[in-house]
Amino acid sequence: MWEYTDKLKDHFFNPHNVGEVEQADGVGEVGSLACGDALKLTFKLDKDGRIADAKFKTFGCASAIATSSVLTEMIKGKTLDEAAKVTNKDIADYLGGLPEQKMHCSVMGREALEAAIENYRSGGKAKHELEGNVVCTCFGVTDKEIERVIEENDLTTVEQVTNYCKAGGGCGGCQGEIEKIIDKIQGDKVKEVAPSVPRRAGKLTNIQKIKLIQQTINEQIRPALRAHGGNIELIDVEGDKVIVAFRDMCAQCMLAELTMKEVVEAKLREFVSEQLSVEEDKDSITQPHNHIE
Repeated sequence: MWEYTDKLKDHFFNPHNVGEVEQADGVGEVGSLACGDALKLTFKLDKDGRIADAKFKTFGCASAIATSSVLTEMIKGKTLDEAAKVTNKDIADYLGGLPEQKMHCSVMGREALEAAIENYRSGGKAKHELEGNVVCTCFGVTDKEIERVIEENDLTTVEQVTNYCKAGGGCGGCQGEIEKIIDKIQGDKVKEVAPSVPRRAGKLTNIQKIKLIQQTINEQIRPALRAHGGNIELIDVEGDKVIVAFRDMCAQCMLAELTMKEVVEAKLREFVSEQLSVEEDKDSITQPHNHIE
């Protein structure tokens, strides 16, 4: 279960400024319903050019709702130039911190604000466009966005980048490119961290195999899924066939089949055995939970 601050819980259970500003001056929409997070931010300026009102609509987890709520509070009374200086770290700090795996919610808030300001300054004509070349096709994250979260938050690992912008948290095919971007920006600060699960050579007993599969799921697979609201459960192991069930957002996601093959199976073959195959037990899928996780 995630560790949430009292302030975050308050903004989740009692969000401020929910809805849409009528005849808004600026409108920003980011995220995707298919992947579990989407945000629409609207604001209205007063005669002095300051943000008089700001409202939001968010589809997402507790952190997504709370960060959107505090963002509307933070930008009220500011000029657009002042509001544009609000960073994702400012949003997280305002809440007293966020779980590392939920930092992408604060980044989504900052992106929505930038999109809304861009929309206003173009007279409502410009649509927020991705800057740079797409690196993560699963979540549509560009090299420029990855570079920005690395620089602003002093990130040094692929896992951290995934936590902050979701890049690398889908099929995992872009992780090598993310490593190159980290190395280009951080240079000597990048630390070589060996995988916590060693790949086993030779034949494993059934008990060794099951333990290693569970350890790999816990340390290599589950963190990536939970970074965007999902989870996974080991159901059974039958010879070289691993049976799993997706939970929470992953159970409903259109990318579940891709995730199973490109993430789960790939990781198990890398850290346990190249002979393993993965099947999804769809009969055990549960309904999404209505609680903070």
